[in-house]
Amino acid sequence: MIALGGAVGTGLIIGSGTALRRGGPLGILIGYSVLGTICYFAMISLGEMSAYLPHKKGFAGYSTRFWHPAIGFALGWNYLMKYLVVTPNNLNAAILVINYWTYAVPNPAWMVIVILFIFLINLLGIKFFGELEFWFSSIKVLALIALIMFGIIVDLGGNPQNDRIGFRYWWPPNGPMGTYLLDAVGGNLPLSRFLGFWSVMGNALFAYIGTELIGVTVGEAENPRKNIPRAIRRTFWRILIFYIGGVFVIGLVVPSTSPEIFQATQATTGAAASPFVVAATLLGIRGLHHVINAAILVFVMSAANSDLYIGSRTLYGLALEGKAPKIFRRVNKMGVPWPSLIFCTAFCFLVFLNTAKGASKVFGYFVNLVSTFGAITWMCILYTHIRFMKALEAQGISRDSLPYKAPFQPYGAWIALGFTAVITFFKGFDTFIPVIAADTFVTAYIGIPVFVIFVAFWKWRHGDVTIPYASVDLISGKREIDEEEERFLAKQAARGPRTRWQKIWDSL
Repeated sequence: MIALGGAVGTGLIIGSGTALRRGGPLGILIGYSVLGTICYFAMISLGEMSAYLPHKKGFAGYSTRFWHPAIGFALGWNYLMKYLVVTPNNLNAAILVINYWTYAVPNPAWMVIVILFIFLINLLGIKFFGELEFWFSSIKVLALIALIMFGIIVDLGGNPQNDRIGFRYWWPPNGPMGTYLLDAVGGNLPLSRFLGFWSVMGNALFAYIGTELIGVTVGEAENPRKNIPRAIRRTFWRILIFYIGGVFVIGLVVPSTSPEIFQATQATTGAAASPFVVAATLLGIRGLHHVINAAILVFVMSAANSDLYIGSRTLYGLALEGKAPKIFRRVNKMGVPWPSLIFCTAFCFLVFLNTAKGASKVFGYFVNLVSTFGAITWMCILYTHIRFMKALEAQGISRDSLPYKAPFQPYGAWIALGFTAVITFFKGFDTFIPVIAADTFVTAYIGIPVFVIFVAFWKWRHGDVTIPYASVDLISGKREIDEEEERFLAKQAARGPRTRWQKIWDSL
């Protein structure tokens, strides 16, 4: 439940407003569908490696083992930096949501309150954190299903005006495609529409970042040979229903030209943070916009809470592997790595950029940073899987013998790798139009040279070389996993046949 709800956050609930405004209802649907396909290819690539050799070192461990130790080192720190940035981003989103109700309390006061809230939850240990996050995630999943149903109902006429909206907002002047930087490109409408669509790709990339979390949890999963493929299947349905279904409904009930839509580039905002709130407001459904806004607040606070947890555990894991200072190995009596938690919490104070630049501008900065870190993670996962498949071939091991054989391979991995690289390289195009904007340029691309520096540092320090396919270690640790799986299956068999409902759940 945590994995299901944890990856659904600000990218879909808040960032989709910017994507709708720039890409229009058709542009946002195509963009999220294309990136959903790329995300699925990345997840099945990760799933094949994880089902074959589940371990507690995450996908950075696969890069170290199947590609190059320097890549594994750089990927681990890259993933940590993603969480050092995405946590304050979600806190900043919480401020946006609160500002919809009131400006009476200064934003810095809210910032301190929300930082202390998530810090104390994480400090209380995994039992309290897990229980609270389970219920947070449950609320998020139920709320998102309810929001999608709400959008369909009001679109078909179930609203105070008894107005059947249908596909009205897909026609001019609201759609089907939006425009972006129209004045900056000299009024060239086709080019402006293409730029709007391409901007959606960057927003969609940010929205899907986090689905790779399964690679962090495989080492703790029960019976990973069976549960990892099952989790991959559920990732597909999550993408289809939550993400693609969500943006489709948003495009139906919210006109892309509405001035109420939140945009991540404007200096100030008094608009609703989520398009779902805009829909309730425009339809005049009294009180519902407050209920939806409260649900959105739960979304972003839950995301910030889980992101701080993952960031602190990522740093703790790096320290255990000797890739971070030893002080971050320390834990308290409840098993909480408190130095790592304090370090990651310190980065939460980046949210105070809000007071200088405005919440919406800072949201745009964080989106740029997180999407770059996330894209690098995906590209490393995809190329590591390509090398894994070539190593299997070089050592005479058939992929048909694997516990989980990813479909559409190797073509899916190559397509996703190339597409992600193109999006990463060109996603900051608007920093050059009409003139170079230094702040957005740096946030859009700083992750790339930082990753290269980490790789160069490790190679300079250790002098490792790329592992030849024939020398890739595909055996170590596999026997222990096979034996553990046999014990688990024997235990399950002793419990007797599964019920009908259990079989239905297993098939999902």
